[in-house]
This record gives sequence, structure tokens and C-alpha cells, in this order.
Amino acid sequence: MSTPDIFDRIARRAHRDRAAAGFAGHDFLRAAMLDGIQERLGTVTRGFEDVLDLGCFDDAFLPPPGARIVRCDAGLAFAGDVQADEDRLPFADASFDLVVSAGVLDSVNDLPGALTLIRRALRPDGLFLAAFTGAGTLSTLRAAFREAERDRPAARIHPQIDVRSAGDLLVRAGFALPVADVESLNVRYADLGRLLGDLRGMAATNLLVGRTPLRRDTLARAADAFTEQADPDGRTTERFEIVFLTGWAPAPSQPQPARRGSATASLADALKRIPPE
Repeated sequence: MSTPDIFDRIARRAHRDRAAAGFAGHDFLRAAMLDGIQERLGTVTRGFEDVLDLGCFDDAFLPPPGARIVRCDAGLAFAGDVQADEDRLPFADASFDLVVSAGVLDSVNDLPGALTLIRRALRPDGLFLAAFTGAGTLSTLRAAFREAERDRPAARIHPQIDVRSAGDLLVRAGFALPVADVESLNVRYADLGRLLGDLRGMAATNLLVGRTPLRRDTLARAADAFTEQADPDGRTTERFEIVFLTGWAPAPSQPQPARRGSATASLADALKRIPPE
């Protein structure tokens, strides 16, 4: 039996199509993600031939020199080559030796399934690099809505994945040498409207199934609560937590953990050689 969707797939495509025309004015968060991905990619000495840019937005990711790239996005306006949801990928197994994804995995209905499909789309020893917003993101906005809807709270912000759970998902999907880490980005806003404008412009507004419309009086109370958190200069700080994932498709050439019981030295003997204080 399939699990019911958390996110509205139709709304997700529509929000991405709506954001496409003006995305360049709101791309700072994805730009930070791509910077982190490029930094991690720069430490890899091997070459890549076939690259998948999954959730390509405006094609800002620059592939390694000489590599062929396929651009894929859930939204039609962004989709360069293929339109598909990340948990419904149409690619054959072992199609790519590098898959990059920035800014989309936090709103995928079946994230474990999507990661498994990504791993299968990689050739042996292929690399997966991803970034998305995780737990702790939009904490100020969340508090403002909580204050505005104290009597009847509604789900306004997506469920968020912490860095430890993200690493566990990599392992569950079958990636080798998994690494998950997090970086914080703080952005200061003059008012709530500016923040909401950025979220609309980057296609990051509420996509939850069964979401309720935001009433004007609720929005006004949230705006007041947001402003109450402002610094002396009148600007309020909002936080974005960027989770980075690195994983490799398994291959015989990769370092393997030692077989259990194969150690040649005893920990107890080693501890005996440590002089007492």
C-alpha cells in the first residue's frame, strides 16, 4: 500500500512555474547551496562524463569541463531536458557518474525512494552531492505564525529533516562513504513581506496537502510578531540551515570496513600500556 503524499505535487509544479520568470531576484539560497556543492566537488580528483542536475531551476550549476549534463526539474518552466518528480525518475540504472541536487529534496514526498532512485541512476563509484534546507530553517517565521495563530495553529511550514536523519537516509538508500553536514545562513529582513516575497520567488512556500489559506488578520498578527523580533536597526534575522549530502554508489574499488573480528591488536592490551596519571 502506497503512503499518502505529504506535499501537493500539482501545487509544487505550479509554484515552480510561477517562480521561474523572477527567480534570479530570489536565488541567494540556492546560490549558497551551489557554492557548497562546488566546493565539495572541487576536492574530488576524478573526472565525470555524464551529469544529472536534479532540480535544475535556472541551470546555474556548472558541470565539470567536458561533461555532458541532463537538466531535470519538477516544474515545466524550469525543466531544461526532462520534467519529473524526484521520487519518480525516468532514468535507467547506471546512467550517470555524477548527480547534483540543490534546493528541492526538502519537499519530495518519498525522499527515501528518491535517494534510492538516485543511487540506482549512478554508475559504480558515481558521486551524489545534494543540498537542501533542514531542521531549524525559518525558526523566526515559525514563531511568528505560532504567535499569530495561538488559539488555532495551522501547519504553515514543511516538516524538516535534521542532519543526522539525512545521513541515516543516505545509508538506508545504499550509498557508500556517506557524509551529511550543515551550514547556517542568516538573512536580515525589513519586514515579513520581504521574507514571504523571497519564499514565493524561490518556490518555497507552503505545499502541504490540506493546507489552509492564510487570512489577512492572521498575516497582520504574524507581521507584528515578526517585527517584534527585530534588532535595534529595525531588521529581523531569519535563519536557513543548509544540509549537505555526499554519497557514492558502491564499487569494489572503494575502501571497505574491516571484517568484524579481524583485528590483530587487543584494545585491552593497548590500554594496559597507557601509564597511570
